[in-house]
Amino acid sequence: MKFSSNEDIEAPIGQVFIMLSDFEAFERSAIRRGIEVQRDGETSQPAVGLSWDVRFMLRGRARRLHLVLSRYDSPNAMRFDATSPGLSTVMEIELLALSPRRTRMSVGLGLTPNTLSARLFVQSLKLAKANLTRRFKLKVADYAKDMEDRYGRMA
Repeated sequence: MKFSSNEDIEAPIGQVFIMLSDFEAFERSAIRRGIEVQRDGETSQPAVGLSWDVRFMLRGRARRLHLVLSRYDSPNAMRFDATSPGLSTVMEIELLALSPRRTRMSVGLGLTPNTLSARLFVQSLKLAKANLTRRFKLKVADYAKDMEDRYGRMA
């Protein structure tokens, strides 16, 4: 199952990539939401191989996943691979400079079930795909707007 969205951001590609690479801010945001995040290793600089162990509650059950930064092509793209029991997820973020002050961000998310229970879960998501796609696009648009606002405050 795949989701994708494109958003244009009023900020230079370099600044957008820096904001997307602020993993410490993402970690703090997740912790504020009650998600347990543990970065593996001592790497403070973003690089391929950087990984996190994540634990959270979803649908009344404790879940865990292992997240790995598998592609880091500054300032063009990032790819994250996440594995959890039964489900593999890939998120790709690509940036394209439309002008010196405008960037197009493309976000893709793919879910691949590895067990029967995960297949049933993904099948249930397919029944609500239109609603989930709309919500995914709204979240990406909200985040793009937030990046524009942050860039506006920095400039």
